[in-house]
Amino acid sequence: MGPIGIFGGTFDPIHYGHLRTAFELLNSLRFAEVRFIPCGTPPHRDKPVADAATRLAMVKAATEKQPGFNVDDREMRRDGPSYSIDTVMSLRSEYPHRSLCLIIGMDAFLGLPSWRHWRELMQLANVVVAHRPGWKTPATGPLAELMVDSGTGNLNDLHEYRAGRIYIHAVTQLEISSTALRSIVQGGSDPRFLMPESVRDLIRETGCYRKESAVGETSDHDSLAQEK
Repeated sequence: MGPIGIFGGTFDPIHYGHLRTAFELLNSLRFAEVRFIPCGTPPHRDKPVADAATRLAMVKAATEKQPGFNVDDREMRRDGPSYSIDTVMSLRSEYPHRSLCLIIGMDAFLGLPSWRHWRELMQLANVVVAHRPGWKTPATGPLAELMVDSGTGNLNDLHEYRAGRIYIHAVTQLEISSTALRSIVQGGSDPRFLMPESVRDLIRETGCYRKESAVGETSDHDSLAQEK
């Protein structure tokens, strides 16, 4: 079996930026699947605007027709802050011999040394950094040292090694953010063509982004998971 891509985020709401990134990685890196894992309780960010059940429903609606896309609600079923290390440990216990590939954006990668038990995380999974074309890794500091020890340009390493490798891959970056989409909806405009119609319908039905519902200003402009 091929690697499992782990794609976390608040998905508040999910949009085409998330979906295009996941689709390109699924195909280019030959993943067996991309597992979307909506964040339950972000430990270092404001509370999501839409509640957990609504965000989960939106992710399911957005991904249900794409082969290789699956949704995992384990973070929403777990009490307490949703740390990535806990999620990856849980997946590793289920798939002891599979390659697990944690998908993160460039901003998240730059902050990796501040993550909870980040060195242990590298022992449990590979890391795939999805970035804008032309972006380069830091030349100095702990990330530079990490790339010397763990970086690879060989795609086959993600299939051969179950953990411990960092692979950087350029993806199409769509200039869409969840923060901007919430503002569009709150302002009374239509987010059509920025997200799947099924997600747009759920937002309209639930009214989850009406002005009176807004309680936080989270942002996932890079369309990928931040530290959890």
